[in-house]
Amino acid sequence: MLTPVHEPRIAAFFDLDKTVIARSSTLAFSRPFFQGGLINRRGVLKSAYAQFVFAASGADADQVERMRAHLTTLCTGWDVEQVRAIVEETLHDIVDPLVYAEAAELVAEHRAKGHDVVVVSASGAEIVAPIGRMIGATHSVGTRMVAVDGRYTGEIDFYCYGENKAAAMRELADAHGYDLAACHAYSDSSTDLPMLEAVGHPSVVNPDRALRRVAAERGWPVLAFSKPISLRSRFTVPSGTAVAVTAIGLGAVATAGAAWYGYHRRKRR
Repeated sequence: MLTPVHEPRIAAFFDLDKTVIARSSTLAFSRPFFQGGLINRRGVLKSAYAQFVFAASGADADQVERMRAHLTTLCTGWDVEQVRAIVEETLHDIVDPLVYAEAAELVAEHRAKGHDVVVVSASGAEIVAPIGRMIGATHSVGTRMVAVDGRYTGEIDFYCYGENKAAAMRELADAHGYDLAACHAYSDSSTDLPMLEAVGHPSVVNPDRALRRVAAERGWPVLAFSKPISLRSRFTVPSGTAVAVTAIGLGAVATAGAAWYGYHRRKRR
């Protein structure tokens, strides 16, 4: 009797910022956080500078790590319920117009082939998850922050960045039976090399200079995404997708803040 042959389970892993959406998912909330009293005017200005530089280039690993500790301190003591309310009220208005049409189409193509779609991002898990659901992702992984008595402690339970992204992907593969050699991954940043190297079919999207060089050396496909669209024109967004938001996406804030730091460091030279 022949043993039935089972096709391997396949997933497509997507970075979020500048891969699925056109800007930093967390920096987009700087104004609502300011209006809610969580950050001051100086913080808003820093975010504006960071967004400008983030859109143009991105931050390297040293800059990200340098700013991570500073920005962890920034949110220490923030009220979880207040953050939840701000994100719940503004998520769709802020993020909805930012999704790349090309990314939405690619997600749809993978789903049509029976592939799972997974968003893996340094942004906070509670921001990544609703965005993932909006675009039709099967699973999502993001940075997890610690909260005690309803307030952020400033500690990070899991920083979904660099090698940790690849580790999270391997855990998902073990849990869901993915054959990583048959899986796909998409990212714009050289800091996501571990993520891209974890699968058999990596592709780069709007790559930074270092990642473009690696892609050329290894023959990886280079994709150009340039058309942000409204999700409402493509998807039916489930009600309540913005609820249960309990963290701020420190990872993306760190990335953006690091870009701001790098911009000013270059100006001083």
